[in-house]
Formats: sequence, structure tokens, C-alpha cells
Amino acid sequence: MQFHFYSLFLQIPKQKLSKTQQTEYIMRILAINPGMISTKVGVFVDEELEMHATLNHPFEELCRYPFIMDEFDYRKEKLLEELQRQGVDMNFDVVVGRGGLVKPIESGVYELNDKVIEDTRHPRLHHACNLGSLIALSIAKDIPGCRAFTVDPGVVDELDDVARITGIPEMPHRTIWHALNQREIAKRYCKEHGLNYEEQDLIVCHLGSGISFAMHHHGRAIECSDALSGDGPFSPSRAGMISPVDIINACYSGQYTREEMLRKINGHSGLTAHLGTNDVREVERRIADGDEHARLILDAMIYSVARRLASLAPATNGHVDAIILTGAIAHSKYVCDGLIRRLQFLAPIFIYPGEDELTALAHNVYRAMTGQQEIKEYS
Repeated sequence: MQFHFYSLFLQIPKQKLSKTQQTEYIMRILAINPGMISTKVGVFVDEELEMHATLNHPFEELCRYPFIMDEFDYRKEKLLEELQRQGVDMNFDVVVGRGGLVKPIESGVYELNDKVIEDTRHPRLHHACNLGSLIALSIAKDIPGCRAFTVDPGVVDELDDVARITGIPEMPHRTIWHALNQREIAKRYCKEHGLNYEEQDLIVCHLGSGISFAMHHHGRAIECSDALSGDGPFSPSRAGMISPVDIINACYSGQYTREEMLRKINGHSGLTAHLGTNDVREVERRIADGDEHARLILDAMIYSVARRLASLAPATNGHVDAIILTGAIAHSKYVCDGLIRRLQFLAPIFIYPGEDELTALAHNVYRAMTGQQEIKEYS
């Protein structure tokens, strides 16, 4: 078996477009991707990246806001300040934001309307991604003729019906996953190898503070995880699957409130609970210094991921064309080598470090605005 390593760092032009060049574009696109402790922003001319910035939000700043939605004005202001600092012309044709945790929908490009904004303000779960659509629409409204969109939010649901059924009828399997980045990387892999995405069976795993995975069968994610709700492997800051009896006992122990339990399984668990850090690089430094406990915990996370990825094979009756690893932790040779050892029996492994969500947002909107892709209505 073989594995392959690809670097997907965005290459930013050294010089901005000249005024002459700017007259040749079809559209200018502002892409916004809020994460838990940062907001990424990109300016695109057609499909070309013109400007990129990552706005880091210090922990002490975010602690001023009781709820994530309360960060709206703070994040929008920081974003606009950065665009002004870099001399960006605000005359955009399109603003696209990372989608929120609304109701399950099919994959695609959605123009923001009152219904999606209302559902975003009252999401299934709280996460910074919910701010993406809100900020995008707010900025677009101040620009004459500008339209606002979102693309492939984490609630994209293309599951086979059999994958929805659980042992408790009123609790079907749901999906919350890195749909945007997974699909973009899968399509890029296929393009680079002369393959048709709609003809492949690909296991794709996003390795980040949260870890999500999906079986992409002929262009549809027919099985995938509910990564934000405790499904799947444990990760740097999430608990992953744990015996429901243990969870129930903890809930009724009197030791935790509902909010404390939610934070315990999503944010205060995984590597954070075992080692006091969610930074895999720090864990690797400890291992290099001889910390065998750190090695055991990281190896356990790798095993947990491999076990869940291998469990996707029955979704396609054992046929897997390739396994693709992406996300920030895919930069880790230690983690990738561990996954390769455990999964190379199943299919060739391809590694695409980092994430390319800004490009995915902009390229999908560009294709939709130029008639190459459908613009869908959220209802």
C-alpha cells in the first residue's frame, strides 16, 4: 500500500491586482469563516485569491461574551478593521459565510434569506460557525447590489436511510461534520488524479480540534459522523463515543449541571482532559522528551480514529478507492504515520494538510453565480 502527501497552503499573490487588471474580473467575492478562536477572511477576484487573513481572538477577549452569538459585533468589527487596514475595496458582488447548524439540508449553495437567518439565530447547537451567515448578510446589506450566500454547512445530510436508524426510534442518527472542507478536498483529489468524484468511493477524515469522517459514495456522503455531539473518535477537545450508561450516571450524579456536562463532552475532554492541552504539537514535544503517558494518550486517539474510519467500509460493501486525511492535525507526521500503519490494508492513503474552506466557499459561489451550479433556496 502507498500513501501520498500534498501541501495545500494557499499561495497569496505578492502584489495586488492593478486597476487595469481589476476591470477584467467578473465578480469580487468576500469569504468569511469563523472558527472557535479565530475568523478567517479571504478576498477573491473570480476564483483567484487576492487577500487572506486570519484574525485570532484571544481567550480573554472571548470570555467577555457569555454566549457565542454575543460575539457577533466584536468579530464583525475586527473583520472590517482588517479589511480597512489592508486597503480592501468594499465594493463586493458577493459575500459568502460559513454555514451554521440549522436543520439538515442537502449539499449546495444557498442564498441567505429570512428563514435561514432565523434558524441560524436558533441553532441546533452552539458553535462559531453560526456567525458566518449572520456576518455575511450584515456586510452584504451595506453594499448596493451585493448578494449573500452560504455553502455546504456542517448539517449537510445525504445519509442512506439505513444509516439513520438507531436502537431508539426517537433518536435517529444525525450528521454534523466538516462537509465544506471534506467535499472540496475530495474533489481536488479527484481532479489531481483524473478521476470523477461522482464515480469514487472515498473515506475522508477531517482531523482538527473536532474530528469528523464520511464515506463519499459517488458524490454523496452516505455515512458520516455527528462530530459536534459526541459521535466518532475522541479528539483534542471532544469526548467521542462513550458508554451512554456512563454519561447518564454522570448526568444524574449531582456533580454537574446540564451546561457543565455539555462542555465536558465538547471542549473539556479528549486530549484536553487527559493532558491539559488540545495542541497535538505540544503532545508530540512531550513524547520527544520521554513522556510515555502522553504517547499512550495520543496513540489511543490515533487508534480511536482508525477504528472509526475502518467502520465506514460496510457502507460500500467493502469497496474503498482511497482514504483522504485533511485538517490541521494532518500536518502531524506522528499522527499520519500511526493512521497509515492501521489503515493501509484498506486502501491507498492520501494526506492533504490544513483546510481550504475559504477557497471552497468562494469557488462554489463563483460557479453558482456563473451558471455552473444551482443556487438553492433554504425553506
